[in-house]
Amino acid sequence: MQIELVTSPTLYDTRMLLSNHITIAIDILRATSAICAAFSAGASEIVPLNSTEMLDDFARRGYIIAAERNGSKLKGAACGNSPTEYMSLDLTAQRLAYSTTNGTVSILRAKDSDLLLVGAFANITSLSEAIVNKGCESLVLLCSGWKGDPSIEDTLFGGALIQHLKDLGSKVKLINDSALIALDLWNLASFDLYGYCSKATHVHRLLSLRCDDDIRWSLQQDTCQVVPVYDPNTQSLKLL
Repeated sequence: MQIELVTSPTLYDTRMLLSNHITIAIDILRATSAICAAFSAGASEIVPLNSTEMLDDFARRGYIIAAERNGSKLKGAACGNSPTEYMSLDLTAQRLAYSTTNGTVSILRAKDSDLLLVGAFANITSLSEAIVNKGCESLVLLCSGWKGDPSIEDTLFGGALIQHLKDLGSKVKLINDSALIALDLWNLASFDLYGYCSKATHVHRLLSLRCDDDIRWSLQQDTCQVVPVYDPNTQSLKLL
């Protein structure tokens, strides 16, 4: 399995693996973690949106509005981008219209992939098993970062996913230095993930917003046994 890691959606179009690949959208703090939490809470569909201009239309169609910018829930939205909030809700059969600063940007940038899955520490084992079961030959790990810059937590998750795939017996070939860096970073930080991530700029940003519970939850493995997948026909995320 060839694996390429892309550190930011701004670099996605310059990737080396251009066809016949699975893309994993990653935004650990917090969009892809929150998406896993929302599906675990019973959501049936999540529509990712880059713009907030369409939110009112989705609200009229019965969707729950979930929107965040710069870490804070948008005024008028029912939910923001907090995985712990979603885990406390009963979202059975609910549909969400969802827009965030970074995560939905990555999802929509990669929407034309052969298969687009959502990854987080929350679903890392379920995701790894799904990738192996698909017989994937090429894998692009797309990190959301922060407004075009790489992030520690997303890169760490890329390394963790690579290690999980190796542990499941996959023969992996890391085809760019970003993937090699991610695996090395995971081997360095895995013994104390929260402690290592405490230096990350987005962790500092979220701590200033009193989101420590979200940070700790998002760095835990296997809290959700779900694999969200992008459906190009409905232009929304559903469960694999």
